[in-house]
Amino acid sequence: MRHGMKHRKLNMDTLARRALFCNLTNALITHEQITITVPRAKELRTFIDKMITLGKKGTLSNRRQALSFLRDEDSVKKLFSTLAERYKDRNGGYCRVLRAGFRYGDAADMAVIELVDRDVNAKGSADKARVAAEKAAQVEAEKQA
Repeated sequence: MRHGMKHRKLNMDTLARRALFCNLTNALITHEQITITVPRAKELRTFIDKMITLGKKGTLSNRRQALSFLRDEDSVKKLFSTLAERYKDRNGGYCRVLRAGFRYGDAADMAVIELVDRDVNAKGSADKARVAAEKAAQVEAEKQA
């Protein structure tokens, strides 16, 4: 019998796998495009589709479910505002997996997973804003010194 064989195990225990996909889902919601191995990308599709579907429904219960899985308030806000609005007319298939060659170190099959109709400027925008704020603070400190 094949009971309990629905998902890939990815050579890790349940809690590690759950934490991995929680973090990958957060990264995909934040950056809207990430590069990971093909099996992880194919598994991640199910998680991101479920989260966006929760965001589209938009109830308080769904928001709490998303928050319990993602554990990141900013990702939940983006999920329920920006992404829910973007995909309100779409009936699933919110992301695509594109093959991206092989990793140099271990020749693992790599893939780019991205949201369909993604915002190109979203990738790395938090880091760019953080660097700009640090640079502005440094300039301000130099002026006062």
